[in-house]
Amino acid sequence: MAAARKVIITCAVTGSIHTPTMSEYLPITPQEVAEGAIGAAEAGASILHLHARDPKDGRPTPDPAVFMQFLPRIKQATDAVVNITTGGGHGMTLQERLAAPLKAKPEMCSLNMGSMNFGLFPMLDRYKSFKHEWERQHLENSRDFIFRNTFKDIEGVIKQLGDGCGTRFEFECYDIGHLYTLAHFLERKLVKPPLFVQTIFGILGGIGADPENLMHMRRIADKLFGDQYQWSILAAGRHQMPFITQGAIMGGNVRVGLEDSLYLGKGQLAKSNAEQVTRIRTILENLSLEIASPKEARAMLDLKGGDQVGF
Repeated sequence: MAAARKVIITCAVTGSIHTPTMSEYLPITPQEVAEGAIGAAEAGASILHLHARDPKDGRPTPDPAVFMQFLPRIKQATDAVVNITTGGGHGMTLQERLAAPLKAKPEMCSLNMGSMNFGLFPMLDRYKSFKHEWERQHLENSRDFIFRNTFKDIEGVIKQLGDGCGTRFEFECYDIGHLYTLAHFLERKLVKPPLFVQTIFGILGGIGADPENLMHMRRIADKLFGDQYQWSILAAGRHQMPFITQGAIMGGNVRVGLEDSLYLGKGQLAKSNAEQVTRIRTILENLSLEIASPKEARAMLDLKGGDQVGF
């Protein structure tokens, strides 16, 4: 008899999209990021996806020194898998985006599978004023911004972090074409299974949060990767909970966190990352789905182990 499937919960603690004005609960300082991550792990997240922010004004920062103010604390307090962004934030160079991951040598990093428009500017209409002037500019700049990850960029990340540090990847796929790009790297044996394929819905510039798209992404991933991948689902904003619940029913893993949505329910700001983890965990357990522990997630994704990192 086959073992029961376990669902991996990833929590994306702060990200680089939302700004301090949007929620007083968004983790900004290293202490807040650490506390948010530890709370999420205690609530049941086995993977913690992490960005850093400038403690003074909350803007995204690639500075490894800021990462190092919270990474050791998270490792000390939890057994969760630490997953560091290579996407960074708008306007960062690839070299800047890789600075912290190359220093930290984590078990996992995110890796966007292509260049894309990444529109945050519609959020400008929701706020009359901002706490910091950079916030308005940050959102406006996305009107004329292309997030860059060329084939050469992706190859470089795989070589430096994958081959160089033993880091494995959360392959972020914002559209169908990104699945085919990942299949290209698999065919060239530059990446090895099991692949952790994070399909992302509801970002302006990527695939929309329609149930038909969820099913289509699953079908194409199955066609391209067969039994060589673990599927996970992320949906932006109001789509978060219903969409990832549907994905879990279809056999997927799930991602929550204040990077992806600031809310717990309609009109209700989430007061912590742990609240969102607790909410999806309750939903999954009510569907008779079991939650993967960090140890089980490591086995499912063939990770190197928390004792092999650089922090």
